[in-house]
Amino acid sequence: MVMVMSENTKINTEKPLSFFAQWREDVYCVFGRDPAAHSVWEILLTYAGVHAVLTHRVTHRLWHANWRLTARILAAFSKMITSVDIHPAATIGRRLFIDHALGVVIGETAVIGNDVTLYHGVTLGGTTWNKEKRHPTLGNNVMVGSGAKILGAITLGNNVRVGANSVVIKDVPACCTVVGIPGRVIQSKGTQIQSMHGIDLDHHLIPDPVGKAIACLMERIDELEAGQKQALKVLAEDSCDVCDAESICAPRKETPVKRAVGAA
Repeated sequence: MVMVMSENTKINTEKPLSFFAQWREDVYCVFGRDPAAHSVWEILLTYAGVHAVLTHRVTHRLWHANWRLTARILAAFSKMITSVDIHPAATIGRRLFIDHALGVVIGETAVIGNDVTLYHGVTLGGTTWNKEKRHPTLGNNVMVGSGAKILGAITLGNNVRVGANSVVIKDVPACCTVVGIPGRVIQSKGTQIQSMHGIDLDHHLIPDPVGKAIACLMERIDELEAGQKQALKVLAEDSCDVCDAESICAPRKETPVKRAVGAA
């Protein structure tokens, strides 16, 4: 099955997995995205983000089986334990990894593709009271930096990177980097953003347009100051030449001391 999000972005969910196969993928995907993970038991016992995703797999099935109150109660219990709030109705693809987990919120109509990575403090929030699609849709291989807010029924294409603490309120094309408040596209790869493992986690390499602009201004100020020093040096040399000429051509004025000596 393929869920179409837009003309250029698709979430590929073919070959539905069994419940336990999903759980297995959710656990083992951590090894490719967190070098601190050393064993399956460590992940199962200590990774709150994994606990939240595994629990959501259960609540999502309960929700669609019309056990909605049970699903909400279990989701609320998971939120108390993991600090991750995922609505049971949210659609989550394969191998979602929530790193550090604290403060993550995923709304009811949110749709998340495969191999998505969310860091702590991320919100996929709604912007309307209407009972309709009001939460974001994320494509495959999307990475969302810590503290970022993605709001409204917008779509982020495949391989998009969202900078930390950004607020995204408009659609983002595939293979782009978006930062700022409000979020703006600052880099477009034009090709799939990937590492050797197929997932790009270099969120520290996101360009800083404000810092670049400030650096350009500092370079320009240095150039202007150097030019000003050169101009002052030339003016000083010219003024010295005038003084020398005046001292040679003009008659010397005797000081009162010399006049007194001459009179004596």
